[in-house]
Parts: sequence; structure tokens; C-alpha cells
Amino acid sequence: MEPRPPTDSVEAAHRDHLRTLPFDDTTDFDDADRGFIAALEPGVVTAGDGRVVWDNDAYAFLAGEPPTSVHPSLWRQSRLCAEQGLYRVVDGVYQVRGLDLSNVTFVEGDTGVIVIDPLISTETAAAALALYRRHRGDRAVRAVIHTHSHVDHFGGVLGVTTPADVESGRVAVIAPEGFVEHAVAENVYAGTAMARRASYMYGTMLEVGPRGQVGCGLGQRTSTGEVGMIVPTLDIRHTGEHHTVDGIEIEFQMTPNSEAPAEMHFFFPRYRALCMAENATHNLHNLLTLRGALVRDPHAWANYLTEAIDLFAHRSEVAFASHHWPTWGTDRIVEYLSLQRDLYAYLHDQTLRLLNRGHTGIEIAEQLTLPPALERAWHTRGYYGSVSHNVKAIYQRYMGWFDGNPARLWPHPPEASGPRYVAAMGGADRVVELARQAFDDGDFRWAATLLDHVVFTDANHAGARELHADTLEQLGYGSENATWRNFFLSGAAELRHGNFGTGTGTASPAMLAQLRPEQIFDSLAINVDGPRAWDLDLAIDITFADPNFTDTDVNHRLTLRHGVLVHRRAPADGRAGARVRVAGTGRLLALTAGDVSSPGLQITGDLQVLQALLDVLDRPDPAFDIVTP
Repeated sequence: MEPRPPTDSVEAAHRDHLRTLPFDDTTDFDDADRGFIAALEPGVVTAGDGRVVWDNDAYAFLAGEPPTSVHPSLWRQSRLCAEQGLYRVVDGVYQVRGLDLSNVTFVEGDTGVIVIDPLISTETAAAALALYRRHRGDRAVRAVIHTHSHVDHFGGVLGVTTPADVESGRVAVIAPEGFVEHAVAENVYAGTAMARRASYMYGTMLEVGPRGQVGCGLGQRTSTGEVGMIVPTLDIRHTGEHHTVDGIEIEFQMTPNSEAPAEMHFFFPRYRALCMAENATHNLHNLLTLRGALVRDPHAWANYLTEAIDLFAHRSEVAFASHHWPTWGTDRIVEYLSLQRDLYAYLHDQTLRLLNRGHTGIEIAEQLTLPPALERAWHTRGYYGSVSHNVKAIYQRYMGWFDGNPARLWPHPPEASGPRYVAAMGGADRVVELARQAFDDGDFRWAATLLDHVVFTDANHAGARELHADTLEQLGYGSENATWRNFFLSGAAELRHGNFGTGTGTASPAMLAQLRPEQIFDSLAINVDGPRAWDLDLAIDITFADPNFTDTDVNHRLTLRHGVLVHRRAPADGRAGARVRVAGTGRLLALTAGDVSSPGLQITGDLQVLQALLDVLDRPDPAFDIVTP
């Protein structure tokens, strides 16, 4: 079934947006075009096997006027994000934009170049570096800086350097303290669930076009090439640290638990250029991303922006970030950062004010509006985060999921509540009839609520599935927020065509190779099927003999009792039922995948004890259902 056209109510709303939003302000287009040198032609990047991992040319349709199937404000943002090529930021600082979800920045030093945030994939990062070198010369990479621990800022590192060059000291890798731990943990512990939801959030499986995926607000979409990781050689630990890299002085500001758990800003005095990582971009960011993550701290975020203004803004001629386009001029930078700061501070403070007056997260999200100065600024609009779901995130951060009403303390899950609602309203056909009336009235939120109950009562009710898909589609067409649009349209696609699974994996081999033994054991514990393991009482010793570890022959004792796997460092004492000597975490990963005969493993004792543990490990499902039971 093909996508349906937008309804009259959606088209009318978009006409109002065109009248009321400041579309005559074209400053962002001037800034996004400034310093353009050349584009990658064609704007397509392929892997070694010919597979397309990035296609920016697919967004050529954005050059036209906004169709009624896309919020005109989102259309404007997507046009800006789709601009692709090499740009001069200032003499000595260059960016490649439009070759991945994020930007890569090249800072020229005395003998080579410093690379900031080498995108998601090896292939896109290599293409960006080649584009830079084509126009700026074959400068050697002297350092790579990762602003923070999200994959779109480190995954392409193997496209700009090699482990051998890093190990030899020819290339430094610089990152905030805690970078590796947070980068790995986010993509492993809840990685399968996050990746499944990320397919909705980024519209990974949607067709690109006016009735499909038009972007993500923060960029266009995620590339799908090889993801790499190299352990940093220099950890930045304190605000105020100064380091000189290839003759370039860099001043650092630590910003942990802002947009990422490990993040930092930094300033280049030679170029009067300030890198704001992902804490000041041209949209309202997420405080709780829809793919899932820990709730971020808007109070700390706002304070870091104030600190950045005080430390750097008055010395800066340009501020750039890991997404979007730069801002030039000291006064404009101060204004820009101040508005971004006020955005997160206002959401935080007003949510706390209202929750202390007894309002719940859902209620606050419906009533909180931004001040006029923030509403008028394009860069504070909710293309990626939104006022609605950010307010709920702040409520969750302070108050948790429960709103205090005892009637909502122990509700039925959707599979149980759906049939009860449907029965109370007169049966599935009657509920679909009510939903059809709501749809015709333009009340798509209520129609979606009604139809969700029907689908969770009878997932094969053809009328409910069809109308539910149509309803979610209209909600998508009406969304200014790109990730909301992608969620709505992805749900509609799965209702019509079935579960599309997860478009990309979460944990690449390079990332898994950085897991510490403790993180691997944590992953094992997460995957133990508790009920199947209730009656097991096991002890296993895992001994590492690997020169990369600080200690030789480090032993970890694993015990499984009551369905709980506990691990600790402890000397091997012969009491474990099975003993495994393993050469490195790579071999351990093979063992946890069920390979007990892998080279590099020495197993003694009772093999059945080890097998009993492996037999109760549950495997994550990357294609679990979302819009159906």
C-alpha cells in the first residue's frame, strides 16, 4: 500500500506555519553557504564491495518548495542539512558537511592536520579526508580529536588514520575522560533495543522523499559503513587543560553529562575558533533521545554553556559544532550561545516549577511554551529534540516514571488493557468507527490512541491496521520534529508491510574489541534467562593470559545462583567447577557466543558446568515488535 496524501487539516496547518514563522530570515542559508569550496561529485560513498553506505544526492528533491506532506519548517531545516561539500570556516579550519549525520573538521597545524570527529563510517571519513586533501594538499593527519562518546563522532576513525600510526606515536587520539567506557557501554548493554528504535528514529528503512524520510533534524541520516574505534592516547580530564598539537595550542573545557556522558568543548587561540561539540547546534537537542539512553542533565548543560561564554566567546571569531553550520562574529556567538543556554535552562527550571505545583510530566509538556525570543530563533526549534519529550525527560529525571496517582501505579500492559478498552467501547468495529470520526475531524492523536487499543487486541484487524497506518502517516506529515516524523512514518510502514527489523548493528568488531573483561561479564549477566537459571549453582574461573593487561594471569570468578551472574576478581583456588584460560577478550567473546573449541581457549574441569551457563544465555532480538503486540 502506497503512502496516502496529507489531509486538509494537515495542509491548513502548514499554511498557517508558512504565515507565522520567520521564513524571510535567510541568515542560516547565508551561513551554511559561506566558505563553500567544492562538493563531492557525485555525493555518494560506497564500500569496498560496492554497497552504497551514503547517498546525499537522494535529497536533491529538497531544492524545491515545501510540499504539504512535510512541515515547512522541517523542510527548511532539511534543505540546510543536505548542503554538502568542503567549506572554509576560517583560514586554517575547514569542514566537510553533508557526508554523514555529523560534520568532520580539519584544523591545519604546522606540519599536518588535526581531524575533529571523523563521522560514523570508515568510508565516509575517508571520502571527506580525500575531498579536503584534493583542495588543501596531501597533509598528513597528526591527531584525531573526538568531542564525545557517540558513534557519529568516532566511528570513522579508521578512514583518517590507522592503529599502527597511533601505536607508533605518529598520530595522537584525544578524547574526554571516560570516552571508551561510555562509547562501548551505550552500544552494548542496551544496544539491541536502542538500534531497533533507532531504525524508527532515523527513518533508516523508509524511502527518502516528500512522503517519506526527509532528514533527522541534526543531519540527514546515518551512514552504514564500517564502524571503527581506536583507544585514545590522551584523555582530557580537567577544564583549563592546555595542549599543543602539531604547533596548535588547544584550550579544553570538560562538559560531562551534557549531550553525552563524556564530552568536551575546546578553543583554538591561533584561529580564534571555538568547537562546541554537540552542546550548541542549530536545533533543540534531546534530553532523552527517542532511541533510548540515560536522561541528560539540562541544568549542567546550561551551566556549561554559560561557562563556555565566559571562557571563550569573547575571544572567538567563529563557533562551530559537530553538526550544522558555524556562527561568525563575537557578538553573534555570544547571542547564539546565550539563547541555546536559555533554552535548556528554561525547560529545566519551568518543568521543576510546575512539577512542584503538582503537575505531571504529560501535563507540563502540554502547557509549557517557550518565551517569544526563543520561539523566534530558528536554532532553538525542535527538529531533533522537542519541548514535549524533553519536558517529560526532565520530569523522569527528577520524579521517575510514576506520576503519583495510585490509579496509574499498576496499570495493565497494552496487550491486557487493549481488549478491556475495546470491549468497554462496544467492540473493535465500533472503536474503529470512532477512530474514523476522529481522523476525519483531524484529531489524529485521539485516533491513534483508539486504534492502538484495537491493534493490541487484534493485530490482524485489517480495518484497524489500515486506518492506524493512515493516522500515523498524517501525524508524521504534520511533525516539525524530524525524529517524530520518522517514528510515525516507520510505524505506518510496519503496519502496512510488516516488521522491517533493525537497519544497522550496534556493536562493531572494533568496538567489541575495546570491551574490558568486566563489561563482557556484565553483558553475560544481562543475557542470563533468569527463570531458566533459578536452580543452577555454578562457579567458573576465567583466567586471562594477555600481555595487553596490566597484570598477567588475572583471574575472574563467575558464580551463577538464583538466576544472577556475579563476577569479581579473585585468585583461582581450584574450587570452580570449570576453569578457562583465555588469550584476550576476543577469545572470550567467541566463548560467550558458544564457541568452546576456539583456539586460544584452554578449558579444564567439568565442561558441562561451562555449557550449563552458555545454555541459559538469552539472545537479544533485533526485530522485536513495536506497533503490534
